[in-house]
Amino acid sequence: MRLCVKLFFVLTICTGVVWGDIWNSPYLESERGKNTLFGVFSSPPKHLDPVISYNANEWSILGQIYEPPLQYNYLKRPYVLEPLTLTSMPKVEYLDKNGKICDANDTNISFTRYRLHLRDDIFYQEHPAFVKRRDGSLLYGNLSEKMLGTIERIDDFPRTATRRLHADDYAYAIKRMAVRAYHSPILDTMLPYIIGLDTFSKKISRIAAMKHRQHQKLDLRQYHIEGVKVVNTQTIDILIRGKYPQFLYWLSMNFFAPIPWEADLFYQQEGLVEKNITFDTQPVGTGAYYLAHNDPNHHIVLKRNPHFHTEYYPVLSEEEGRRSKVPPSLREDGGKKLPFIDEAVFTLEKESIPLWNKFLQGYYDASGISSEAFDQAVQIGSSGDMGLSPSMRAKGIYLLSAVQPSIFYMAFNMSDPVVGGYGERARKLRQAISIAQNQEEYISIFMNERGVPAQGPIPPGIFGYEEGKKGTNSYVYEWKNGKRIRKSIETAKRLLAEAGYPGGVSAKTGKRLKLYYDTTATGPDDRALMDWRRKQFAKLGIELVIRATDYNRFQDKVRKGKVQLFSWGWNADYPDPENFLFLLYGGNAAIDTNGTGINSSNYKNPEFDRLFDEIKSMENTPERLEKIEKMLEIARRDAPWVWGVYPKSLTLLHGWFKNVSPNAMANNTLKYKRIDAAERIKKQQAWNQPARNPLMFTAAIILLAVILLLKIYRNRENRIYIPKKEDLC
Repeated sequence: MRLCVKLFFVLTICTGVVWGDIWNSPYLESERGKNTLFGVFSSPPKHLDPVISYNANEWSILGQIYEPPLQYNYLKRPYVLEPLTLTSMPKVEYLDKNGKICDANDTNISFTRYRLHLRDDIFYQEHPAFVKRRDGSLLYGNLSEKMLGTIERIDDFPRTATRRLHADDYAYAIKRMAVRAYHSPILDTMLPYIIGLDTFSKKISRIAAMKHRQHQKLDLRQYHIEGVKVVNTQTIDILIRGKYPQFLYWLSMNFFAPIPWEADLFYQQEGLVEKNITFDTQPVGTGAYYLAHNDPNHHIVLKRNPHFHTEYYPVLSEEEGRRSKVPPSLREDGGKKLPFIDEAVFTLEKESIPLWNKFLQGYYDASGISSEAFDQAVQIGSSGDMGLSPSMRAKGIYLLSAVQPSIFYMAFNMSDPVVGGYGERARKLRQAISIAQNQEEYISIFMNERGVPAQGPIPPGIFGYEEGKKGTNSYVYEWKNGKRIRKSIETAKRLLAEAGYPGGVSAKTGKRLKLYYDTTATGPDDRALMDWRRKQFAKLGIELVIRATDYNRFQDKVRKGKVQLFSWGWNADYPDPENFLFLLYGGNAAIDTNGTGINSSNYKNPEFDRLFDEIKSMENTPERLEKIEKMLEIARRDAPWVWGVYPKSLTLLHGWFKNVSPNAMANNTLKYKRIDAAERIKKQQAWNQPARNPLMFTAAIILLAVILLLKIYRNRENRIYIPKKEDLC
């Protein structure tokens, strides 16, 4: 009987946690109650080196670790830059060709000098690269074979240290950007601006190649860029050519994050490179968090940097809150010290369904909305408004929706003899096709309403975008009863006839107009989209031929202008209209720049280009807005693009996840967010209790079976004959 009691106790334990604990949690009990964010990533980051990385998935990690000089205010809208590692915004001085300071509106400006003055309370995370001997040499700067034999991870080094951020570290980062072997994606963008960068890049790239062949380290401290001057340990000057206000936006990007020379030399050791211990896998920064664990095929863990400098949650006045449309719940922590979260655990989830289920169970704090889960999560009202389904509201989940500073568009190759050109007939052909492309239908069918029909190249949230009638593309839409209404297909057919193709047939040749659309959409799921594309042209009597190919071949054809129609997209590098209008600037035409130009449609309008040259260096003034409005009118009339869609992001968050504000420009947002771990545990327990009756019934059956087996066993034992000693003689 004693055995039965013990067995019953064991079975009760095995059936759970049935009476209180969370039976299906993917985390250890010790992890669940901590001040930890649990999130996901869908694809492993390839580069965590700030000089190389140019990927949103990677920047969501890097932004928490590295600190460029500037950052975006987390709450203010429109987006506002503010100091991050600086004592104040950079001091800007304009110089003439002789180096004499001149006024900001002077026509003789030849150079702009940015002076950056650093705070003196900023330190790097703990790292073995900073450990030095008494003579100042690096303790781990020349690792022996014996020492390397004990190292498999960065945590295997027995000693770590930190040091203060210096102005030299920012200069070192720019030098490192200049090395061609590192493949910095913005080097060619910076070459025309930073004085001496082009010459330096050519020289240092040759030196780097030679050092590599000789298996020697490249110490960039001994080389200098003409336009980058370290004034003292806390001050650096950057001299750029001409006037380029957008340079301040670049100073908020990870490319300009500081690189300590100690870490650069440390990671150049061949023994560490062979073990994949590099900048690409183990960043070294001054940010609110450091990379504590990097297993890109399973988990990535960020932990609070104990050396993080003092920073506070932004404070907004009532007026600022109204102007920026910030709800009171996002202002409650104003003035509190950052960061709030101690640790962030990101798990690789390649499939949307397991991610969604774990989110509903409360094991992930936030989630996007996959196509499979859309109807379960979201309800579309009769007016097109989105709202949460009752089941989501019952769980205390809330929805964040924001139009992104991005655009997806279909481009005409303006150098093509059929769809290109600037005559009236060519314009009417493109306008007719633009009207026929029902973007509202596209957004409904293929995007689950997660988009807004574009009216031009500038998306919402960027200076130059305007709401209402004034911001409407009058060549595609009409403004009726306070709404945009797409022009009728009859209007499109009339324009097509005026273009010389009545009913889609050439008035000259009598042949049906056949156009070619190049795409990388080659999968089975893309068939419906391509069928939809054909139908949009078929409404006009135009035959659309789909030419699907791989991405490399597609890019090559676009760069060489060997396409008629194709789809493309652009995400803002920084929140300025120049970053979108330059996609249509004639000087950036791909066919005139050996394929390096960003103007893939090869659009060239002299008046548009003249206005672009004027606005690109202007501040956001009414005068600049007036010029931008003229540019938009020109582009809408010429119709080099079917303007397409401004995508909209949808994010679901549990009620315990606080201070989440959509900010498409900032990357370092983790430090502002907050978790109510106690509330999360409470909800997880409520949502993840097993069905107790079946479990207990099964346990009872097992217990009964064991008792019966024991009883049978004992009965058999009693019947066994044990021979006596005399019987054996």
